[in-house]
Amino acid sequence: MPSEFFGGLDFGSSGARISIVDIKKKLIFANSISYSFGFKNPNSWSDCCEKLLDNLPSDIKSNIVKLAISGTSGTLLACNLRGEPLGEAIPYHQPCNEKKRYIESLTIGEDHLQTPYSSIAKALKLLDRHGDNILLRHQSDWITGWFLRDWSYGEEGNNIKLGWDLIKESWPKNYLNNSWQKCLPIIIKSGVIIGQIDSELAEKFQINKKTLLISGTTDSNAAFIAADLKKEEGLTVLGTTMVVKKFINNPVKAKGVTIHRVFGDWICGGASNAGCGVLSKFFSDIEIKELSRQINTTTKTSFNLLPLNSKGERFPVNDPLLEPILNPRPVSDSLYLHALLEGLARVELKSWEKLCELTGSLPKKIITIGGGSKNPQWRKIREKIINIPIVSCNKTTSFGTALLAYNSK
Repeated sequence: MPSEFFGGLDFGSSGARISIVDIKKKLIFANSISYSFGFKNPNSWSDCCEKLLDNLPSDIKSNIVKLAISGTSGTLLACNLRGEPLGEAIPYHQPCNEKKRYIESLTIGEDHLQTPYSSIAKALKLLDRHGDNILLRHQSDWITGWFLRDWSYGEEGNNIKLGWDLIKESWPKNYLNNSWQKCLPIIIKSGVIIGQIDSELAEKFQINKKTLLISGTTDSNAAFIAADLKKEEGLTVLGTTMVVKKFINNPVKAKGVTIHRVFGDWICGGASNAGCGVLSKFFSDIEIKELSRQINTTTKTSFNLLPLNSKGERFPVNDPLLEPILNPRPVSDSLYLHALLEGLARVELKSWEKLCELTGSLPKKIITIGGGSKNPQWRKIREKIINIPIVSCNKTTSFGTALLAYNSK
């Protein structure tokens, strides 16, 4: 009896990763690739798909039965009715301030949408640019459509920032009076079967023609699944940007805060524009590892840096004009790295305090996933500043996406 395999593809800020699990949920294959044409270019996304599929072992190709996609939440693309991109996507971290008053009138009572980082703000910019005879699709949904050759659908979690209400299971009423309503996707729940892989695509890459595409999720929700959190634990994703998430009993709505549903549980979270991306502006991965070893984690620096990747912040404060503070820079590189890591830890602390303000509790333990989770010195700095036990998880986001495919219905 041949094995059955379940695949997860995750698309982040710098590239894509694939994980394959077997019927026992054991990871049997993983691979990653950087973007060829930059993060915003959808040709990078399809190029990654092709290369990752091409490099799958033949026994996996012929026996993969389900595949799910996760992507950056809030990265929005305009494409024509055949799914062909009309330009670059607007990335999750880019604010769009042009339609502030119009958005407020469209989304009365929906504070979480009244921010320049919302997908509706990006959508209105794309509609101005391309007209309303288009499709508006988030990264994960467009890639899922690429596999199906059908771009009709959108997964609920990826479309919350566009206005989809998880509780009412509808778009805001004011959307229904607009000509661009037809540009929005047909919403489906996360983790359900959408359809079979396109037959020509399957033949081209020698993939099982009966492979089912599963509605995916956001990258941080996939990380949440991979980390397998208990109710009293919280998650910090230390990637290019920083994301914090925890379980919540009752959904709340606030600017910069996202509410998702993962396997029937409500999840509350926020994403900062601070993260590992700012470190890579100054140091290589090898330099970070070596300089980190020189840090004395029992002491604190005298610096008060705010290591945003660029101007503007989404969470724990929502301020598109907030400027990074990356100076003064000391002569010692290890001291500068220490100060940057402290600054990131303070952003994380404020993020947890904001979630506590909204949910009524702090996590008893923080599970960390992502590239930054591998740095033991940073973990000690974080524990000292946040004062909550922290453990690292070596699972990847694409592993969580593969588990979503495995558990699909």
